[in-house]
Amino acid sequence: MRTAFITGASGGIGSAIALRLAEDGFAVACCCHSNKESAERLSSELEKMHASYKMYFFDVSDTTETEKIFREASAFFGGFSVLVNCAGIALRKLFTDTSPEEFDRICAVNLKGVYNTCRAAVPEMVRRHEGKIINISSMWGVCGASCEAVYSASKAAVIGFTKALARELAPSNIQVNCIAPGAIDTVMNSDLTDDEKAAFADEIPMGRFGSPAEIAGTVSFLAGKDSSYLTAQVITVDGGLT
Repeated sequence: MRTAFITGASGGIGSAIALRLAEDGFAVACCCHSNKESAERLSSELEKMHASYKMYFFDVSDTTETEKIFREASAFFGGFSVLVNCAGIALRKLFTDTSPEEFDRICAVNLKGVYNTCRAAVPEMVRRHEGKIINISSMWGVCGASCEAVYSASKAAVIGFTKALARELAPSNIQVNCIAPGAIDTVMNSDLTDDEKAAFADEIPMGRFGSPAEIAGTVSFLAGKDSSYLTAQVITVDGGLT
């Protein structure tokens, strides 16, 4: 059975990814941090599907904890063929109002978290001479967003990390790719008013926000055999906005 280790699985996009990969026949390790309610909903949905899964709770920014959980999950599932790095946090405020502590936390989760999971997963993938790593960045990592300078920087770093790691791991038959979602209808955008959402949607050529399921569909492709010659790519799923 194919296996996937998914961080940020209790979020809107992460949950959709876990459900889609389970639908595709993957056994899924669903990694969450603090959103127990969402994790319970995901668990309930996976139970209905009779999926092979297990929930793990930890902070991806903690290197020691990440390594420990990955070892436990790998022993339980027999290793992982796919790693999906979806854990992330946002910050909307003026750059001049952003504290050093906020900078450190954003980068710790959004960038160091990706480093930590890759550091845990790559040695076994290299040994098996196969694997797929899928990192979730953001369209703001591609073009930058006003009042999201630190968030944009962290997501741009994920893109650079993806491209470099892909080149390094290509000889080991490991594909590393990145998805840069646009405006997706998730809790992360719940602070926008209806008028703000409508104005934003008007700027999108397709005229609407995307759905978590549409991001999950792209992950499904990258996790499957049809993407075996695709690596070091950034797929921007944003309705044509950027």
